[in-house]
Amino acid sequence: MTDRSNIPFVDLAAQQNRIRKDVDIAMARVLDHGRYIMGPEIGELEEALAKYCGAKHAIGCSSGTDALAMVLMAKSIKPGQIIFCPSFTFVATAEVVAWLGAKVCFVDVEPDTFNIDPKALQAAIIETKANGMDLAGIISVDLFGLPVAHQELDKIATEHDLWILSDAAQSFGARYNNKPVGTMGLATTTSFFPAKPLGAYGDGGAMFTDDDQLAEELRSILFHGMGKNQYDNVRIGMTGRLDTMQAAVLLEKLKIFEDEIETRQKVAGIYTDGLKDLVTVPHIPHGRMSVWAQYTTRLPEGIDRAQLQEYLTNKGIPTAVYYAKPLHRQEAYGHNIIAGGELPITDALSKDVLSLPMHPYLDAPTQEYIIEHIDSALKAQS
Repeated sequence: MTDRSNIPFVDLAAQQNRIRKDVDIAMARVLDHGRYIMGPEIGELEEALAKYCGAKHAIGCSSGTDALAMVLMAKSIKPGQIIFCPSFTFVATAEVVAWLGAKVCFVDVEPDTFNIDPKALQAAIIETKANGMDLAGIISVDLFGLPVAHQELDKIATEHDLWILSDAAQSFGARYNNKPVGTMGLATTTSFFPAKPLGAYGDGGAMFTDDDQLAEELRSILFHGMGKNQYDNVRIGMTGRLDTMQAAVLLEKLKIFEDEIETRQKVAGIYTDGLKDLVTVPHIPHGRMSVWAQYTTRLPEGIDRAQLQEYLTNKGIPTAVYYAKPLHRQEAYGHNIIAGGELPITDALSKDVLSLPMHPYLDAPTQEYIIEHIDSALKAQS
């Protein structure tokens, strides 16, 4: 049972205890062969990842952020072009657009899934087209582990001749209409940041595509635009490689990944059953399966979130707020476009969301303890 005086938000130590022996052996193999960059484990991991999600190509890289950037580089994004994405997301989604001098059109999200709203996206595209802007593509985000409404987004993208880059930094392992995340849109990217459902012991990421030419370009870009060899530079690239040691760790974690996903469903179910009458619990539309990177609730109107968090902290219960200041309100992104002039759902979410401890090693008694104290804290404010 978890020490209730110090409940971890994500329990990486418990996972490591489970696989420590196998990870030690895997890391020792890397030390023995000494190929720390582009060692054999890279190819093994890429093959395993592609097989897992059904993508033709899986390409390991340095981070989820770099993965997004490299796809945009392969698409030759130009300064002034418009890329649509939600504002209610981690900064990396918009950051990579800024790197290339393009502009973001921030779009509002759905109040129950937290993902980009197809209706708001359609309206934003029509508005920017009418203003004569150069539209390039869409970056969708599977927030908190839940896939976006891919069918609706694909229809919109096709109608307006736009591509979709699926930002699955939080959702690798999730499913949409029984189809694993990794084969959506032009390309799918993910992150192996340690706290992610499939996380390394450092930074890492991957890119997935069924497009042979795009895959070839991405492999070139991640190695300084390499052609026949690293000293033959056929395009502008970057240092975007995944370290061999991280690939070795991920190979071991991938072996237990399905079991952990199944356990995440049970953990989420306990939360939902216990909290559904207290807060607004996450909504999972029919045909979608979340990998539960986060368990994020919406608090009732009038609740002081900071006061609630302080109460829970004093009980040893950590919480987090994703995202208290959405991207369209961040100083660095003030020069971008806000679809329709305002994003009311995004602004509302930023004020009332609260994420709770979520990982496969969270036992039921600890969850009951968390639920009990949320109930007590809410009653104290009513």
